[in-house]
Amino acid sequence: MTIRAVVWDVDDTLFDYTTADREGMRAHLAVEGLLAGYDGPEQALTRWREITDQQWARFSAGEVGFEEQRRDRVRIFLDADLTDAEADAWFRRYIGHYEAAWSLFPDVLPALEALSASHRHAVLSNSSLTVQEHKLRTLGLLDRFEVVLCAAELGVSKPEAGAFLAVCEALRLPPHEVAYVGDHPEIDGRGAAEAGLLSVWIDRRTGSAQAAGEAVCRRISTLAELPALVRADTRFGAPSTFG
Repeated sequence: MTIRAVVWDVDDTLFDYTTADREGMRAHLAVEGLLAGYDGPEQALTRWREITDQQWARFSAGEVGFEEQRRDRVRIFLDADLTDAEADAWFRRYIGHYEAAWSLFPDVLPALEALSASHRHAVLSNSSLTVQEHKLRTLGLLDRFEVVLCAAELGVSKPEAGAFLAVCEALRLPPHEVAYVGDHPEIDGRGAAEAGLLSVWIDRRTGSAQAAGEAVCRRISTLAELPALVRADTRFGAPSTFG
């Protein structure tokens, strides 16, 4: 099979979200004078990450909207009954520190350059279009993608097959001619594979394979491995890297 397009996740795939979130929140909490209530910065950051993961799961499941999950993160973290305007203002102050810490992973631009002439490129994210287009534009990547789709506007999120099929439809390509690259073995890896795409899991942090059902998903530890992978037929007759 020939892979004609590569669809990318954004956060922790192209963009080092985890580091930016930690460093941005660390600076924000210091300025807000909120670290005194914790044993140290790490305890505060761990609590913020746990709340973020919980509220993001609710958004991904369609239980709340994008703005609502942001406000709920702030209210729960502060343990305060804030108005929408107050929660939005607090989050905007955090965003200023967060954006100051934005950066791409060092293997991103070389991989995009290596595939620029041979493959089409798109983005599928579980965030919102406003957020991700701003991020990609700021990081100098937006013009590299002919399609950018996000869950907040699509009304369906990864790992649902509908999200992956929507980006294939936007590219006017069948799923078996599209590769998806993401950092989460279940949401990205298994979801893309079950939708019929060539699924590539970029495992930057764990260094070891994790189970993702029975899906066939190719695990790489750096995007330097991606060009060779998408130029070859790796799905049929190849063993799963999970298990």
